[in-house]
Amino acid sequence: MSEPPERYSVFDGRRRIAAGSRADAALAVRRAELEGAAGPLLAFDSAGLQVDFDTRGSESEVLARLQPPAEPRGRGRPRLGVVAREVTLLPRHWEWLAAQPGGASVALRRLVEQARSSGEAARRTARDNAYRFAAAMAGDLPGFEEAMRALYAGDEPALAALLQAWPADIRDEIGVRLGGG
Repeated sequence: MSEPPERYSVFDGRRRIAAGSRADAALAVRRAELEGAAGPLLAFDSAGLQVDFDTRGSESEVLARLQPPAEPRGRGRPRLGVVAREVTLLPRHWEWLAAQPGGASVALRRLVEQARSSGEAARRTARDNAYRFAAAMAGDLPGFEEAMRALYAGDEPALAALLQAWPADIRDEIGVRLGGG
């Protein structure tokens, strides 16, 4: 299962002025700074975390700073990103893993991928992402605590009712983060 593309959102005060790729967001922040943003400029990544962009210089300079530095390619096989760590299990767990096709490592990777792709894991991640965004953008709005309780309780009608009093762009962004559009 492939990961969805990273999505960034940029707000000028409580108004969303851009949503898209990292480059789109960085350029939106730069343009808003040049045009004299009305409120604080805040950018958020897919996880609901606030991000900062270095917007000095021209647009091409801003975009160039977004590119990760190229790693020199060494000799031999490329690194696969495998990380060895210790896992503590009961003997019966080790026996079960050893009996699985491909052995313990393959079985553990398969179990992790199944858990990651399960609907509950995705819903939990979406709720957490929406919460982080809401805490930064709407923590001082009326009904915030009640809305977050409804969010984590999975009470969609109550959440929708509580969000009605909030600015439309914040309400819509929470919906996007919850997978509603």
